[in-house]
Amino acid sequence: MTFTSIIAILLSLFLILNIVLAGFVVFLERRDAGATWAWLLVLFFIPVVGFILYLIFGQNLSRKKIFEWKDKNKIGIMEITKYQIELLQKREFPFHDNRTAHYKDLIYMLLVNDRAVLTQDNKVEIFTDGYDKFKSLLTDIHGAKDHIHLLYYIMRNDKLGNELLEALIKKAKEGVEVRVLYDAMGSRRLPRKFFQPLIDAGGKVSAFFPAILPHLNMQVNYRNHRKLAIIDGEVGYIGGFNIGDEYLGLNKRFGYWRDTHLKIIGKAVYAMQTRFILDWNQASSNQISYADRLFPEIESVGETDVQIVSSGPDSEWEQIKYGVLKLISSAKKFVYIQTPYFIPDTSVLDAIKIAALSGVDVRLMIPNKPDHPFVYWATFSNVGELLKTGAKVYIYDNGFIHAKTMVADGKIATVGTANIDVRSFRLNFEVNAFLYDQVLVEKLVDIFGKDIKMSRELTYEEYQKRSLYIRFKESLSRLLSPIL
Repeated sequence: MTFTSIIAILLSLFLILNIVLAGFVVFLERRDAGATWAWLLVLFFIPVVGFILYLIFGQNLSRKKIFEWKDKNKIGIMEITKYQIELLQKREFPFHDNRTAHYKDLIYMLLVNDRAVLTQDNKVEIFTDGYDKFKSLLTDIHGAKDHIHLLYYIMRNDKLGNELLEALIKKAKEGVEVRVLYDAMGSRRLPRKFFQPLIDAGGKVSAFFPAILPHLNMQVNYRNHRKLAIIDGEVGYIGGFNIGDEYLGLNKRFGYWRDTHLKIIGKAVYAMQTRFILDWNQASSNQISYADRLFPEIESVGETDVQIVSSGPDSEWEQIKYGVLKLISSAKKFVYIQTPYFIPDTSVLDAIKIAALSGVDVRLMIPNKPDHPFVYWATFSNVGELLKTGAKVYIYDNGFIHAKTMVADGKIATVGTANIDVRSFRLNFEVNAFLYDQVLVEKLVDIFGKDIKMSRELTYEEYQKRSLYIRFKESLSRLLSPIL
């Protein structure tokens, strides 16, 4: 048998596998129609490479139970959720702020589909600058007495990463229980021995969906994009900042890094702690068991109402996306959105367009530079759809905006790790805080206003003048957007 005939046989086998795989994608996997067509295009137009890409990117985790914690019921989440649902059904829920009661249907939905308990005693601080956020986090770490739980998508071996590592090592040597969970793909540039000094000091470290072989991770999708920090079960951090010097604005490519992060003190921290434990127990053989010290009594220090909402490809419902849809549909006056990537599916894009066409003041703010080219051009393709409806689009020019915020009517907001894109809503594991507090939300509105002064408005007339080359990149990126 000649070399040519062997190649021909191998190619034929790949083509047969492509056809079988295409049938599997269409008939057996429960996928969005857009993602299905995108994968079929990849499989048929680049048959051999497409097959390999599908093995890496196309696996489906839908409805697989990967997060379990046998002690979860000891926290009483099931009982509290059931109790709050019953009170909402009877219209007897003890809202301390009548303005929160206006969103009882959203609260009810998040309770039903994510067991996102509403807590009403939280003090929330907003950070938009990396130096301020990490100064606060490091101060709380230095003051930790019992445990420190950190979960980040990206951790870098740089100045900030090592400063954090040194603080954790110090606390571990003092007897504080330190756990660090990082995403193996997001933190793939970390040296293998980066955490060894922390482990030697008694700290515990785990990676989420680690690579089977060095530099070869077959789980490119389904990454843990969450960013959580819980100190002594009393203080929690949630938002967009990862751990690295670029988040301090020290990367020349991006310049100043504009993000949004929250520090929460109150019973909402219980939900953040539960989320961390679920993620940790999935990734680590060193399981966490229930202990009262992980959920200490927290003295009421604030009045902000908060629901902590998680979503991921293991869920039947897209919890954060559904929350976003309800938030948009509830708006009567305005919706302000900040996101580095704007690649919504049809339902979210239609909801935003309907709001704009209904007279709601819709404003979207996106970066002026790409960190992922295909995603950037897909974002601009969707921006054109919004401009037609009369929505306003702002290009942030003071560095790179990475914030994931949405505000409606100055009364309700969501801040967290989820971008307004298919990847965050369907493929990644994410966590957001839904905030019901007019005073706090007005601060986010003021922040948006200050950011507008650092931005330029993109008009529909300007958008129409883009070159044929840019239009081509937008079209190609949009075609692939369901699987980006």
